[in-house]
Amino acid sequence: MNKQEVKKRIQKLRDEINHHRYLYHVEDKQEISDEALDSLKKELFDLEQKFPEFITKDSPTQRVGGEYVNKFKKVQHSVPMLSLQDAFSKDDMIAWLERLQKLTSAELEFFVEAKMDGLAISLLYEDGILIRAATRGNGKVGEDVTHNIKTIHSIPLRLYGIEDVYNFANEQARTPKFVEVRGEVYMRKKVFEKLNKQQLKNNEKVFANPRNAAAGTIRQLDPEVAAARELDFMAYSLVTDLGQKTHADSHKFLEKMGFRAGDYNQVCRSIDEVMKFYNQLNKKRDKLPYWIDGLVVQINDNKVFAELGIVGKAPRGVMALKFPAEQVTTQVLDIIVQVGRTGVLTPVAILKPVAVAGSVVSRATLHNMDEIKRLDVRIGDTVVIQKAGDIIPDIVKVLVNMRDGSEKVFQMPRSFMGSKVIRPEGEVNHYVENKNILAIEKEQIYHFVSKKAFDIDGLGPKIIDQLLEEGLIQDAADIFGLQVGDLEPLERFAEKAAHNLIQAIEKSKKILFSRFLYALGIRHVGEQTAVILADNFSDLDKLKQADLETLIQLPDLGDVVAKSIVEFFADENNIKFLQKLADYGVEIIYTEKKQINSKIKNKIFVLTGTLDNLTRDEAKEMIRNVGGKISSSVSKKTDYVIAGVQAGSKLDKAQKLGVKIISEKEFLKLVK
Repeated sequence: MNKQEVKKRIQKLRDEINHHRYLYHVEDKQEISDEALDSLKKELFDLEQKFPEFITKDSPTQRVGGEYVNKFKKVQHSVPMLSLQDAFSKDDMIAWLERLQKLTSAELEFFVEAKMDGLAISLLYEDGILIRAATRGNGKVGEDVTHNIKTIHSIPLRLYGIEDVYNFANEQARTPKFVEVRGEVYMRKKVFEKLNKQQLKNNEKVFANPRNAAAGTIRQLDPEVAAARELDFMAYSLVTDLGQKTHADSHKFLEKMGFRAGDYNQVCRSIDEVMKFYNQLNKKRDKLPYWIDGLVVQINDNKVFAELGIVGKAPRGVMALKFPAEQVTTQVLDIIVQVGRTGVLTPVAILKPVAVAGSVVSRATLHNMDEIKRLDVRIGDTVVIQKAGDIIPDIVKVLVNMRDGSEKVFQMPRSFMGSKVIRPEGEVNHYVENKNILAIEKEQIYHFVSKKAFDIDGLGPKIIDQLLEEGLIQDAADIFGLQVGDLEPLERFAEKAAHNLIQAIEKSKKILFSRFLYALGIRHVGEQTAVILADNFSDLDKLKQADLETLIQLPDLGDVVAKSIVEFFADENNIKFLQKLADYGVEIIYTEKKQINSKIKNKIFVLTGTLDNLTRDEAKEMIRNVGGKISSSVSKKTDYVIAGVQAGSKLDKAQKLGVKIISEKEFLKLVK
């Protein structure tokens, strides 16, 4: 074949392959076998390899083999990807309709479609060619995941019939340069089961549900991983105005352009019709090849929908009607009290970890004492919990017949962190009288997870505040009891973020004795004092038993510090906290006695400026390992000042006092 014939053959092959892609993924039809289709793809690939000048972005061969990316680029959405309001009953839907009828006199018609349980994605086409795919992110800014989206065969790389769609609606001869389509990336149940079997075989993490598997796959840096996991796509929104007057039109146009746009949808003219469709789909959802978690009910008329506007972060004209929450049973291991931003005390049930609605959870809110009395929930009870709308679970029922007599009735404490607990007349909530204790509690936890203490990557002040506010933790020890399912419903937490934080927490459970002591926040015990204590006590039990006289004899401790240490370990609450850490699996690493360098023993070092080869922490560790001491300020007692690049006022002071100044190179010789 000459070049012109090759070019023509390549185009014919592409058209034929795309035709069968459309039949399979949009119309659920198959005219030729998989083997025959693979043969067509092989011929196309071979021709394109021989004549690379004919390769185009929309060629079927370009789905797999995209470049590995180092990180995800941020993408600004031209139109925000808003969230939906949730409804759980017919009463909720009637209330929604009544609100809408106060805002418009139009006769309302609804477009109802199955709500896919997947990951929302925005697709942008330029001149009919897919140029970008982005996640929802925070609604305004998402991440560019085009390299993975192109591996999904149910997403067309080139739009079909865009001219016909536009001309049909507008009776004009031009088409828009850019077209945006939104939909849900999901994983079929069979594919999910196969993936988890492979994960187990490879000794890798299994996914909690297909939604998490789809989300985790889309955020892979390597497109070959995404390609191997066989994701699918269901379009639900045509953002670009192509002349569609109703949401039903959008679905018709999407199918004409090559998308699967919903297997289960219909136009309803009343809430009764909506609920009838809801009940029908709820009965058959377990038999569907993919997960759905409810219906999306939207005002069908696009003009009316737009006029209704937005309330908060959700459009008024659409509602997510969720299926009944999944319910499971578990045990209440404890009931703790959590203080909120305003000083309100909220009882929280600590549960035996259990999977519900696809996630493992270990906590449930009990709201207030009135709710505890209404449920008659006790520590040790077997309870029914449910997750409604993917939020933190509630206890809905106590299985009283499961009691064996060991259950304990919970009482709200009279004091909390040294503050009196009050219940104002006419209110259901209890409060701490001293509102300042919350700030103290937060600071203690911030310190506990800081870099020089447990160093939990990704657990910053904002997330700690969120965990406290949601009642997921009461103190720093509770961090080690968190599960992925506790975090996923929270703002800022996608499936991957939740897994990453739990992994970081697990990793931090093994900690050096000195860092552990520093993390406890014992008054007057800083980083250096913690090292001295770790050097002089072989384990925590021996330190707990140390008396004042023993501690005072340690170098550089003094009466005040020694007294503070004794008081800390005499406090029953602190002992309970230490036991709690042990119960959660925190393991203290005790180091062997260090070899002391006689030249440096008890010499005082001060660091200033930036070192070339060592971090400050590494240099400090080396000094301690050979028996030296570290000070943050220069004085006549200072033996050495280690000066790096851009050394500051400490260098000037050392020169004035005649303190010996050494370079990093000289320091390394000294410690060796």
